[in-house]
Amino acid sequence: MKPYNASAIALAATLVSAFCVWAQSKDAGFVSIFDGKTLKGWHVSAKTGHSRASKNQSGGRWVVENGAIIGSQDIPANGGIVITDEPYGDFEVALEMNNDFGPDSGLFLRSTEDGKAWQAMVDYHANGNVMGIYGEGLGGRPSVRNYSFLDTPQKIVATTNSPLALAVLPESWPHFWRHGQWNELRARIVGNPPHITTWINGVKIMEWQEKELRHPDKGGIALQVHGGGNMTNQFVRYRNIRVKTIDARQAK
Repeated sequence: MKPYNASAIALAATLVSAFCVWAQSKDAGFVSIFDGKTLKGWHVSAKTGHSRASKNQSGGRWVVENGAIIGSQDIPANGGIVITDEPYGDFEVALEMNNDFGPDSGLFLRSTEDGKAWQAMVDYHANGNVMGIYGEGLGGRPSVRNYSFLDTPQKIVATTNSPLALAVLPESWPHFWRHGQWNELRARIVGNPPHITTWINGVKIMEWQEKELRHPDKGGIALQVHGGGNMTNQFVRYRNIRVKTIDARQAK
């Protein structure tokens, strides 16, 4: 048996300690806004255009199961949003997502009750993308992404239509994205006009600097089920939702 290498053991201990500190620090300042059991602190809004199939009487089906918020259309073509009771201004939101490949969803930043928001896209379907940025109810501006899904979630094609888009390599995607498992999504919004940054599994995906003042300084954090089609048997799933407020004066 070879003798223990004290230096190697010490180095390993240092690395483990450093990793633990990093794992804790990356979530420093975040507060949970979903208790994993109920929709306390949230409410469903049927005021968006995605709820027209119900004549804006219902905003999709939103339930809590197995520690996650699960959303779907409640009747064919009828979606909506579930939105926080509390408004937020400058903040970073993090959550885990494990959606079916097919439904169109989204993470809304500073959302109004009728769904106007800066959206971190969760268009998890063919020709869609995750964590591009879209002006929901804001004239579709911006609409920026750096990749699009092909016919499966394991295949993407690189697309760049933003000056701040970051490269997402199609050959790396299957090793980076874990379909059928929980993936972490993050979005940060600061200032007005806002600067928006998004991440997937800790990797920065997109930045956008808005140049016009055309939306309120504060609004809810919302999750979307898109209207149209028949998606009553396909589901979006979100859990471990937490937020960190940011002092805009110290953000840069």
